[in-house]
Amino acid sequence: SSALGAILAVLASLIISANALVAITLLCLIQKSGSKGLCFVLNLAIADAMVGFTVVGLVVDEFSEPFYPPQIFCVLRMAFVTSSSAASILSLILVACDRHLAIRKPFHYFQMVTSLRVGVRLVGLWLVSAIIGFLPVLTPGFQKISTDEKCSFFGVFHPAYMVTVFCVGFFPALFLFIYLYCDMLKIASVHVQHIREVEHAGLAGGCPPSRTTSDMKAMSTVAVLIGCFTLSWLPFFIASIVQTVCLECFPYKVIENYLWLLGLGNSLLNPLLYSYWQKDVRLQLSQLAAGVKRRV
Repeated sequence: SSALGAILAVLASLIISANALVAITLLCLIQKSGSKGLCFVLNLAIADAMVGFTVVGLVVDEFSEPFYPPQIFCVLRMAFVTSSSAASILSLILVACDRHLAIRKPFHYFQMVTSLRVGVRLVGLWLVSAIIGFLPVLTPGFQKISTDEKCSFFGVFHPAYMVTVFCVGFFPALFLFIYLYCDMLKIASVHVQHIREVEHAGLAGGCPPSRTTSDMKAMSTVAVLIGCFTLSWLPFFIASIVQTVCLECFPYKVIENYLWLLGLGNSLLNPLLYSYWQKDVRLQLSQLAAGVKRRV
C-alpha cells in the first residue's frame, strides 16, 4: 500500500506539473496566433491535469489510516476519476478530428472551425464525460456494496457498468482513431502523388511541398497519440472485461495496481508528446524558460 501510494503521488505530481506547463504554453500560443484548433489541445491538457488532481485523493487514501468511508463517498470519488479520464480520451478524439478536418478541407478549415463551434464541442465533451463518470450515481443499479477499506473501481462499480463503458466508450474511440488516421494517410498520399506529378512535368518551380510537410507532421502526431493511447489503456480495458466475465480468471488487484497505473501514464505522455512533437510548443516553452531565467 505504501509503495502504491508513493507511485501514485509521483505520478500525480508529474501529471499535474507537466500538463500545467503545457497549458500555460498553449494559452500563450492561442493569444499569439488565435488558432481555434489549439483550444482542443488545451482542453486535453486541462483534462489530463484533472486526472492528476483526482489521483491525489487516492494517494491520501493509501497513506491514511484504515477507515470505512460511506458507499456514496467512494462512488463519487471514482466518478470524478472516471469523468476526468473520459474527458482526456474524448479530448484526444477532438484533437484527431481537428487534424483530420485541417487535412481534408484545408481551404475551408478556418471558416468551419469558429469560436462558437469550438465552444459547443468542448461543452458537449464535458457533459458527456460527466454523464459517463456519474452514471453509477444516477443509476444505483450500476453500484455494488463494497466491503473494502479503500475506494476502488471494482469495489464500487458493478461489472455491467464496466462492460458498458468499455464497449460504448473505449472501443468506438479506438476504431474512430484508426479510421481518422487511415483517412489522413490516404489524403496525404494523394497530395504526395500530385506533387510528384507536378515536379515530373517541370512545373514545381523549386517550391517546397509545405502543405504535404504539414500533413505528414499532423499525421505523425495523431499516429503517436493513437499508439500511446492504445498501449496505455488497452491492457486495462481487456483485463477488466475478462475480470467482469470471469471473476476468478484475473486478480483485480493486478488490474487496479498496475494496469490502471499504465492507463494513467497516458495523461503524462500526452503533454510530453506535444511539447516534443510540435515545433510551436517547443519554441514557446523555450521562450517561457528564457523569460523566467532572465527574471531570476
